[in-house]
Amino acid sequence: MPELKQLNAGHAPAVLAFELANRAYFAASVSDRGDDFYHHFADRHSALLAEQEAGVCAFYVLVAEEGSVLGRFNLYDLEDGAADLGYRVAQHVAGRGVATAAVRELCRLSTVRHGLRTLRAATALANAASQKVLTKAGFVSVGPADPADLGGKPGTWYQRDLTLRP
Repeated sequence: MPELKQLNAGHAPAVLAFELANRAYFAASVSDRGDDFYHHFADRHSALLAEQEAGVCAFYVLVAEEGSVLGRFNLYDLEDGAADLGYRVAQHVAGRGVATAAVRELCRLSTVRHGLRTLRAATALANAASQKVLTKAGFVSVGPADPADLGGKPGTWYQRDLTLRP
């Protein structure tokens, strides 16, 4: 069974492999990270770990039994019991409930480890798969997202009250 693990320095090679293998797939639904992301990945990974250590963000990877990364699930801007959620899963596991299960588990971890009460996530209107994941994980639509939050694409904010069971 895949396991949701908090990001650490040792995950860097598997995360980079995941990002490279799925770059074109991700770019079809979210803004491409750009070549600099890949060229300076080690620096970016270290910066993420520093943000996590400071307590402003929490980063998770969904790791397969053999050690490959199947997905990334990130909590941004942890403040006042709330955070924003971002995630992506590998193309070869998409549509199999992997993202929904991981988002549900991250909701649980958000309360237990991070003391959060509310999560928000923005998704592009064209990203029906992400909307389905969020809805199945207990999120509800709460209004339009600024296209600036979604790489220039129109979208919707979803929110989940973590004190309620979905």
